[in-house]
Amino acid sequence: MIDGWQWDSTLFQGSAAHYERGRLPYAPGFAETLADALDLDGQGRLLDVGCGPGIVLLALARYFAEAVGMDPDKDMLAEAERQAGRRGVTNARWVAGRAEDLPTGLGEFRVVVFAQSFHWTDRDQVAATVMEMLEPGGAFVHLSDLKNPPAAPTPLPLLAPPYEQISELVRSYLGPVRRAGQGTIVNGTPGREDLVLARAGFVNFERHVVPAGDVVDRPADDVVAWVFSRSDSAPHLFGDRLADFERDLRALLQEVAPGNLFAEHLPPTEIMTWRKPPA
Repeated sequence: MIDGWQWDSTLFQGSAAHYERGRLPYAPGFAETLADALDLDGQGRLLDVGCGPGIVLLALARYFAEAVGMDPDKDMLAEAERQAGRRGVTNARWVAGRAEDLPTGLGEFRVVVFAQSFHWTDRDQVAATVMEMLEPGGAFVHLSDLKNPPAAPTPLPLLAPPYEQISELVRSYLGPVRRAGQGTIVNGTPGREDLVLARAGFVNFERHVVPAGDVVDRPADDVVAWVFSRSDSAPHLFGDRLADFERDLRALLQEVAPGNLFAEHLPPTEIMTWRKPPA
């Protein structure tokens, strides 16, 4: 667990309604890349831990007989279920709970995926539990945006969202230390998943980077949704100053781009996989 921080149920409180609109999508083709890497054939079961509104699970569900999404935030699960119905995904189900609650009788899985969620868990405990839940040769998958991607080959046609200025505005309301639920994260979230997974007995590490780079328009409403989709600026953190913060945020965006339209390059997606040893 993160030093000096304890998980609580407000970590993403109020963020579910903003998540899909605010977050940039993963690179096109990430699901196909993972399916090819793991030889997925429509059989077996998928578990997405910390599934949020189901973005990754719904893209991967067609490669499995059943897909199970788990998240402690019931609003996220409700949004995931709504999206599954909208997209006609019928082999998914949703379970409320934390990674530390596993296995909770969920059975055996071919793949367990953590999409930018593993760092919020007691990683050694969770990795050991996932090892027991995977079928022999099954895969632990860590999926995220590629950190520090190479410079884009073409300039943006519009200004990028002013992320540093947005961060300064958040700090002016919430203080200089990053918020997370009812607590703060002084030293950031942890890394070195490779060491955690090695301690748990996983083998055969592979890394795949799915390129992206397409330019997407980002209206001011999308940027506001991005802010409220984050754990460190979730709506509940602002209390009775939420309306004031949103007013100031929109004024900042209007000042930077009077047309209230920005642009960004889609980041590459990094997929890291480890295997449970075969029987």
